Amino acid sequence: MKEQKKTLHMAGKLITLIQLILAVGLIAVIWNSGLVPTKYLVAIIIVLLILFGVTFGLQYVKNKVYIVGIVLSIILSILQVIGIVYMLKADKLMADVGGANYKTDNMIVVVKKENPASNLMDASMYRFGTQTAVDQENTQIMVDNINTSLGREVKIEQYGTVQELANALLEGRVDAAIYNQALDGLITDAIEDYSEQVRVLYQYGIETEIEQENVDVEEPFNVYISGIDVDGPIATNSRSDVNIIMTVNPNTKKILLTTTPRDYYVQIPDISGEQRDKLTHAGIYGVDASMRTLEQLYGIDISYYARVNFSSLVKIVDTLGGVDVDSDFDFTVSEGFHFTEGKNHLNGEQALAFSRERYSFEDGDNQRGKDQQKVLTAILNKAMSPAILSNASALIADVSDSVQTNMTQEEMAKFIKMQLNDGASWTIESQAASGTGDTQACYSSGDQPLYVMWPDEAVVQSISAKMNEILNGN
Repeated sequence: MKEQKKTLHMAGKLITLIQLILAVGLIAVIWNSGLVPTKYLVAIIIVLLILFGVTFGLQYVKNKVYIVGIVLSIILSILQVIGIVYMLKADKLMADVGGANYKTDNMIVVVKKENPASNLMDASMYRFGTQTAVDQENTQIMVDNINTSLGREVKIEQYGTVQELANALLEGRVDAAIYNQALDGLITDAIEDYSEQVRVLYQYGIETEIEQENVDVEEPFNVYISGIDVDGPIATNSRSDVNIIMTVNPNTKKILLTTTPRDYYVQIPDISGEQRDKLTHAGIYGVDASMRTLEQLYGIDISYYARVNFSSLVKIVDTLGGVDVDSDFDFTVSEGFHFTEGKNHLNGEQALAFSRERYSFEDGDNQRGKDQQKVLTAILNKAMSPAILSNASALIADVSDSVQTNMTQEEMAKFIKMQLNDGASWTIESQAASGTGDTQACYSSGDQPLYVMWPDEAVVQSISAKMNEILNGN
């Protein structure tokens, strides 16, 4: 009996030593993450040491109380393992989501759906078509890649615009079309059922580095939030359906959300020259092109961007347990959801439908921009509340493939640490650009006239002034 008791005491001491090792591991992981303020880290260290002292000390008690120490040590060890796993997951999320310094042009070879070719080699004798309106450098890189892959130079026929190229493919004048997948939206604007008539035979990703600038996240800065809908990697260039600038002042704890309509008729610096194009088309040339366009429009600097795949909005909102959004109108959308004027508690599908709707409003795209701001504000409020902790693990899993930002892991950790340190609440304001609807030719679409919105210069100046007011701490 004494021997059995001695063995249990030894096992208990071993278990508490494992508890200590795990405590050291947890502290190391927390320290390396840079997320936790020093005052909280010191408190965690003190608590863990006290708990170790208690459980280890209980192993020297002669009566059966030492068994309580063993059980407590096992529970604490399990909790510390969970803590380590959570911290490592958070660290991996910031590494996966942050520090993006490149954009991807997904170049594709498209054939008609009934075409018998199953791979690029099957198409070696095909007539290939390209377009010359935009993106010629990437097009040539793709042609060179195809020639290298096939070991011969393919026959190329050129067309003025991607819409002309698409029609040539559908009419049989070429067997395959080569273009940037980001241009798909321009084609479907002109040919409604195009996507049902074709399929991708071959694709090749071209990565281009995006210049970075060093910013102190404890000082005011601007973030460009680009809402996209893409099936491939989040880094793939695509039209941006949602364009929001988030002006952040960490000192005054103020956030200003500025929405710019996707159809705003603007110049794209270094791309369109003096010719104008829709703001949404700037995304075709990369998130950096969209940022430069908005910087020029409002006369500001945008340090960071966050690309959000809006189809993932459903998962994020559901993981947060839904969000509360105030609607300006009573309306029903085609998906069958009805929204009442005033407060609505929305799940993921409802939040996505609410964000996308524009046909129910006289103000169309302008109102959609305001509603997108409302949903984003609701998500920010929920994400900055203590309620986020209960859903942190699921949210990490959902966000990693759906969000991309050029804010580095270290910068994100510093910002989170600052917020945890002062625990202050934030004030979120919103504003939206507006203008006058028209039909004009756009740089990216050639001669095809498209709906655009001429910027209201007075509104643009007012927006710029408000942004600078927030940045300057007023």
